[in-house]
Amino acid sequence: MHDAGRLADFEAFLRHEKGHSEHTVRAYCADVRSLVAFAGSRAVSAGDIDLDLLRAWLAQTARRGAARTTIARHVSSAKTFCAWAVREGVLAGDPSLRLQAPRAHRTLPPVLTADQAAAVATRPVPDGSPIAVRDAALVEVLYGTGIRVGELCGLDLDDVDDDRRVLRVIGKGDKERSVPFGVPAADALARWRRDGRPSLATGESGRALFLGVRGRRLDQRAARRVVHEAVAGVDGAPDIGPHGLRHSAATHLLEGGADLRVVQELLGHSSLATTQLYTHVGVDRLRAVHRQAHPRA
Repeated sequence: MHDAGRLADFEAFLRHEKGHSEHTVRAYCADVRSLVAFAGSRAVSAGDIDLDLLRAWLAQTARRGAARTTIARHVSSAKTFCAWAVREGVLAGDPSLRLQAPRAHRTLPPVLTADQAAAVATRPVPDGSPIAVRDAALVEVLYGTGIRVGELCGLDLDDVDDDRRVLRVIGKGDKERSVPFGVPAADALARWRRDGRPSLATGESGRALFLGVRGRRLDQRAARRVVHEAVAGVDGAPDIGPHGLRHSAATHLLEGGADLRVVQELLGHSSLATTQLYTHVGVDRLRAVHRQAHPRA
Protein backbone atom coordinates (compact mmCIF):
# COMPACT_ATOMS: atom_id res chain seq x y z
CA MET A 1 0.00 0.00 0.00
CA HIS A 2 1.28 3.49 -0.83
CA ASP A 3 1.89 6.04 1.93
CA ALA A 4 -1.26 8.09 1.15
CA GLY A 5 -3.41 5.02 1.73
CA ARG A 6 -1.62 4.28 4.98
CA LEU A 7 -2.24 7.83 6.18
CA ALA A 8 -5.95 7.48 5.40
CA ASP A 9 -6.09 4.24 7.38
CA PHE A 10 -4.19 5.84 10.27
CA GLU A 11 -6.68 8.74 10.31
CA ALA A 12 -9.59 6.28 10.46
CA PHE A 13 -7.85 4.47 13.34
CA LEU A 14 -7.49 7.71 15.32
CA ARG A 15 -11.07 8.73 14.73
CA HIS A 16 -12.96 5.45 15.08
CA GLU A 17 -10.81 3.20 17.27
CA LYS A 18 -9.05 5.70 19.51
CA GLY A 19 -12.04 8.05 19.64
CA HIS A 20 -9.87 11.17 19.49
CA SER A 21 -11.41 14.59 19.01
CA GLU A 22 -11.35 16.18 15.58
CA HIS A 23 -8.73 18.62 16.82
CA THR A 24 -6.42 15.78 17.91
CA VAL A 25 -7.02 13.81 14.72
CA ARG A 26 -6.09 16.83 12.59
CA ALA A 27 -2.96 17.56 14.65
CA TYR A 28 -1.70 13.95 14.68
CA CYS A 29 -2.36 13.48 10.97
CA ALA A 30 -0.57 16.73 10.13
CA ASP A 31 2.42 15.60 12.20
CA VAL A 32 2.53 12.18 10.54
CA ARG A 33 2.19 13.70 7.07
CA SER A 34 5.18 15.87 7.94
CA LEU A 35 7.10 12.77 9.08
CA VAL A 36 6.23 10.81 5.92
CA ALA A 37 7.17 13.80 3.72
CA PHE A 38 10.50 14.10 5.55
CA ALA A 39 11.10 10.38 5.04
CA GLY A 40 10.22 10.75 1.36
CA SER A 41 12.74 13.55 0.98
CA ARG A 42 15.34 10.99 2.04
CA ALA A 43 13.91 8.28 -0.26
CA VAL A 44 12.53 6.35 2.74
CA SER A 45 9.02 4.90 2.71
CA ALA A 46 6.73 4.79 5.74
CA GLY A 47 7.49 1.09 6.10
CA ASP A 48 11.22 1.77 6.54
CA ILE A 49 11.13 4.53 9.15
CA ASP A 50 13.77 3.97 11.83
CA LEU A 51 14.95 5.69 15.02
CA ASP A 52 17.63 7.75 13.26
CA LEU A 53 15.07 9.16 10.83
CA LEU A 54 12.66 10.00 13.65
CA ARG A 55 15.40 11.86 15.51
CA ALA A 56 16.44 13.72 12.37
CA TRP A 57 12.82 14.76 11.73
CA LEU A 58 12.49 16.09 15.28
CA ALA A 59 15.83 17.87 15.05
CA GLN A 60 14.67 19.62 11.88
CA THR A 61 11.44 20.63 13.64
CA ALA A 62 13.45 22.08 16.54
CA ARG A 63 15.80 23.98 14.20
CA ARG A 64 12.79 25.62 12.62
CA GLY A 65 11.92 27.13 15.99
CA ALA A 66 9.07 24.86 17.08
CA ALA A 67 7.99 25.18 20.71
CA ARG A 68 8.64 22.38 23.18
CA THR A 69 4.95 21.60 23.28
CA THR A 70 4.91 21.16 19.49
CA ILE A 71 7.93 18.85 19.57
CA ALA A 72 6.37 16.86 22.41
CA ARG A 73 3.20 16.44 20.34
CA HIS A 74 5.31 15.35 17.34
CA VAL A 75 6.83 12.63 19.53
CA SER A 76 3.37 11.52 20.67
CA SER A 77 2.10 11.47 17.07
CA ALA A 78 5.12 9.45 15.91
CA LYS A 79 4.74 6.95 18.74
CA THR A 80 1.05 6.48 18.00
CA PHE A 81 1.73 6.06 14.28
CA CYS A 82 4.59 3.61 14.77
CA ALA A 83 2.62 1.45 17.21
CA TRP A 84 -0.26 1.37 14.72
CA ALA A 85 2.13 0.59 11.85
CA VAL A 86 3.58 -2.38 13.75
CA ARG A 87 0.09 -3.69 14.45
CA GLU A 88 -0.81 -3.37 10.77
CA GLY A 89 2.40 -5.05 9.60
CA VAL A 90 3.73 -1.87 7.98
CA LEU A 91 6.74 -1.80 10.32
CA ALA A 92 8.58 -4.90 11.52
CA GLY A 93 9.44 -3.26 14.84
CA ASP A 94 8.64 -0.05 16.68
CA PRO A 95 11.50 2.45 16.24
CA SER A 96 9.80 5.02 18.47
CA LEU A 97 10.15 3.06 21.72
CA ARG A 98 13.43 4.84 22.54
CA LEU A 99 12.17 8.23 21.43
CA GLN A 100 11.89 10.74 24.26
CA ALA A 101 9.85 13.92 24.30
CA PRO A 102 11.20 17.15 25.79
CA ARG A 103 9.57 18.30 28.96
CA ALA A 104 6.86 20.64 27.86
CA HIS A 105 6.37 23.99 29.55
CA ARG A 106 2.74 24.11 30.61
CA THR A 107 1.29 27.52 29.83
CA LEU A 108 -1.88 28.00 31.80
CA PRO A 109 -4.50 30.30 30.34
CA PRO A 110 -5.67 33.35 32.28
CA VAL A 111 -8.76 32.87 34.41
CA LEU A 112 -11.69 35.03 35.40
CA THR A 113 -12.17 36.10 38.97
CA ALA A 114 -15.33 34.78 40.59
CA ASP A 115 -16.95 38.22 40.20
CA GLN A 116 -15.99 38.43 36.53
CA ALA A 117 -17.34 34.93 35.91
CA ALA A 118 -20.60 35.89 37.59
CA ALA A 119 -20.82 39.00 35.43
CA VAL A 120 -20.25 36.96 32.26
CA ALA A 121 -22.84 34.36 33.23
CA THR A 122 -25.50 36.85 34.33
CA ARG A 123 -25.36 39.24 31.39
CA PRO A 124 -28.93 40.30 30.52
CA VAL A 125 -30.37 38.77 27.36
CA PRO A 126 -30.73 41.96 25.30
CA ASP A 127 -33.56 41.19 22.91
CA GLY A 128 -34.88 37.80 23.92
CA SER A 129 -34.06 36.43 20.47
CA PRO A 130 -33.52 32.66 20.18
CA ILE A 131 -29.77 33.20 19.55
CA ALA A 132 -29.43 35.49 22.58
CA VAL A 133 -31.25 32.96 24.77
CA ARG A 134 -29.04 30.18 23.42
CA ASP A 135 -25.85 32.15 24.03
CA ALA A 136 -26.83 32.85 27.64
CA ALA A 137 -27.50 29.15 28.25
CA LEU A 138 -24.27 28.14 26.51
CA VAL A 139 -22.09 30.38 28.67
CA GLU A 140 -23.92 29.42 31.85
CA VAL A 141 -23.52 25.70 31.16
CA LEU A 142 -19.84 25.94 30.18
CA TYR A 143 -18.90 27.84 33.32
CA GLY A 144 -21.40 26.07 35.57
CA THR A 145 -20.11 22.60 34.67
CA GLY A 146 -16.54 23.06 33.41
CA ILE A 147 -17.18 20.75 30.45
CA ARG A 148 -15.21 21.03 27.20
CA VAL A 149 -16.67 22.97 24.29
CA GLY A 150 -16.72 19.79 22.19
CA GLU A 151 -18.65 18.02 24.92
CA LEU A 152 -21.15 20.87 25.07
CA CYS A 153 -21.73 20.85 21.31
CA GLY A 154 -22.20 17.07 21.43
CA LEU A 155 -25.00 17.22 24.02
CA ASP A 156 -28.43 15.90 23.07
CA LEU A 157 -31.75 16.80 24.66
CA ASP A 158 -31.85 13.41 26.37
CA ASP A 159 -28.51 14.11 28.05
CA VAL A 160 -30.10 16.66 30.40
CA ASP A 161 -31.51 15.14 33.59
CA ASP A 162 -33.62 17.96 35.00
CA ASP A 163 -34.74 16.07 38.10
CA ARG A 164 -31.22 15.35 39.32
CA ARG A 165 -29.67 18.41 37.58
CA VAL A 166 -27.02 16.28 35.88
CA LEU A 167 -25.61 16.24 32.36
CA ARG A 168 -24.62 13.01 30.65
CA VAL A 169 -21.37 13.93 28.92
CA ILE A 170 -19.37 11.92 26.39
CA GLY A 171 -15.74 12.95 26.80
CA LYS A 172 -12.42 12.00 25.26
CA GLY A 173 -12.14 8.38 24.20
CA ASP A 174 -15.95 8.12 24.26
CA LYS A 175 -15.84 7.96 28.05
CA GLU A 176 -19.16 8.83 29.66
CA ARG A 177 -19.48 10.75 32.89
CA SER A 178 -22.18 12.58 34.83
CA VAL A 179 -21.65 16.27 35.56
CA PRO A 180 -23.95 18.20 37.93
CA PHE A 181 -25.17 21.71 37.19
CA GLY A 182 -26.68 24.36 39.43
CA VAL A 183 -29.95 26.26 39.49
CA PRO A 184 -28.75 29.12 37.22
CA ALA A 185 -27.75 26.65 34.50
CA ALA A 186 -31.01 24.75 34.99
CA ASP A 187 -33.00 27.96 34.52
CA ALA A 188 -30.98 28.98 31.46
CA LEU A 189 -31.40 25.54 29.88
CA ALA A 190 -35.13 25.54 30.57
CA ARG A 191 -35.52 28.95 28.94
CA TRP A 192 -33.49 27.89 25.91
CA ARG A 193 -35.53 24.73 25.38
CA ARG A 194 -38.80 26.59 25.92
CA ASP A 195 -38.25 29.97 24.25
CA GLY A 196 -35.23 29.56 21.97
CA ARG A 197 -34.69 26.11 20.51
CA PRO A 198 -38.19 25.61 18.99
CA SER A 199 -37.70 28.73 16.85
CA LEU A 200 -34.45 27.38 15.35
CA ALA A 201 -35.28 23.68 15.13
CA THR A 202 -35.63 22.10 11.68
CA GLY A 203 -35.82 18.59 10.31
CA GLU A 204 -32.02 18.47 10.47
CA SER A 205 -31.84 19.32 14.18
CA GLY A 206 -32.32 15.80 15.43
CA ARG A 207 -31.91 15.57 19.20
CA ALA A 208 -29.08 18.14 19.38
CA LEU A 209 -29.41 20.36 22.45
CA PHE A 210 -27.66 23.46 21.11
CA LEU A 211 -28.43 24.60 17.57
CA GLY A 212 -26.86 27.02 15.12
CA VAL A 213 -28.69 29.66 13.13
CA ARG A 214 -29.63 27.12 10.42
CA GLY A 215 -31.03 24.64 12.90
CA ARG A 216 -28.16 22.17 12.75
CA ARG A 217 -26.07 21.09 15.72
CA LEU A 218 -23.99 24.02 16.97
CA ASP A 219 -20.34 23.77 15.91
CA GLN A 220 -17.40 24.49 18.18
CA ARG A 221 -16.19 27.56 16.30
CA ALA A 222 -19.53 29.29 16.80
CA ALA A 223 -19.51 28.36 20.50
CA ARG A 224 -16.01 29.79 20.93
CA ARG A 225 -17.11 33.02 19.28
CA VAL A 226 -20.02 33.30 21.71
CA VAL A 227 -17.73 32.94 24.72
CA HIS A 228 -15.19 35.49 23.48
CA GLU A 229 -17.96 38.03 22.84
CA ALA A 230 -19.55 37.41 26.25
CA VAL A 231 -16.27 37.85 28.11
CA ALA A 232 -15.41 40.96 26.08
CA GLY A 233 -18.49 42.63 27.58
CA VAL A 234 -17.07 42.49 31.13
CA ASP A 235 -14.67 45.28 32.10
CA GLY A 236 -11.21 44.08 33.05
CA ALA A 237 -11.80 40.45 32.09
CA PRO A 238 -9.00 38.70 30.15
CA ASP A 239 -9.78 37.54 26.63
CA ILE A 240 -10.59 33.86 27.11
CA GLY A 241 -12.57 31.23 25.28
CA PRO A 242 -14.31 28.03 26.44
CA HIS A 243 -11.00 26.55 27.63
CA GLY A 244 -10.51 29.58 29.87
CA LEU A 245 -14.05 29.21 31.24
CA ARG A 246 -13.33 25.55 32.01
CA HIS A 247 -10.10 26.53 33.72
CA SER A 248 -11.91 29.26 35.67
CA ALA A 249 -14.55 26.79 36.83
CA ALA A 250 -11.90 24.32 38.03
CA THR A 251 -9.94 27.02 39.83
CA HIS A 252 -13.05 28.39 41.57
CA LEU A 253 -14.07 24.89 42.64
CA LEU A 254 -10.69 24.32 44.26
CA GLU A 255 -10.66 27.75 45.85
CA GLY A 256 -14.09 26.93 47.25
CA GLY A 257 -12.70 23.83 48.96
CA ALA A 258 -13.53 21.08 46.44
CA ASP A 259 -11.39 17.96 46.63
CA LEU A 260 -8.87 17.62 43.80
CA ARG A 261 -10.13 14.14 42.90
CA VAL A 262 -13.71 15.40 42.70
CA VAL A 263 -12.57 18.13 40.30
CA GLN A 264 -10.68 15.47 38.33
CA GLU A 265 -13.92 13.49 37.94
CA LEU A 266 -15.96 16.56 37.00
CA LEU A 267 -13.46 17.62 34.33
CA GLY A 268 -13.11 14.11 32.93
CA HIS A 269 -9.33 13.91 33.38
CA SER A 270 -7.86 10.42 33.30
CA SER A 271 -4.84 11.57 35.32
CA LEU A 272 -4.82 13.52 38.55
CA ALA A 273 -1.60 15.17 37.37
CA THR A 274 -3.55 16.78 34.52
CA THR A 275 -5.98 18.32 36.99
CA GLN A 276 -3.12 19.63 39.10
CA LEU A 277 -1.61 21.32 36.05
CA TYR A 278 -4.98 22.57 34.89
CA THR A 279 -5.60 24.50 38.08
CA HIS A 280 -3.47 27.06 39.84
CA VAL A 281 -4.57 27.51 43.41
CA GLY A 282 -2.93 30.46 45.10
CA VAL A 283 -0.20 29.91 47.66
CA ASP A 284 -2.32 31.62 50.31
CA ARG A 285 -5.09 29.09 49.72
CA LEU A 286 -2.63 26.19 49.98
CA ARG A 287 -1.21 27.58 53.22
CA ALA A 288 -4.68 28.02 54.68
CA VAL A 289 -5.63 24.42 53.85
CA HIS A 290 -2.32 23.20 55.28
CA ARG A 291 -2.86 25.10 58.52
CA GLN A 292 -6.39 23.76 58.79
CA ALA A 293 -5.71 20.14 57.91
CA HIS A 294 -2.14 19.16 58.82
CA PRO A 295 -1.58 17.95 62.40
CA ARG A 296 1.90 19.47 62.48
CA ALA A 297 0.95 22.81 60.93
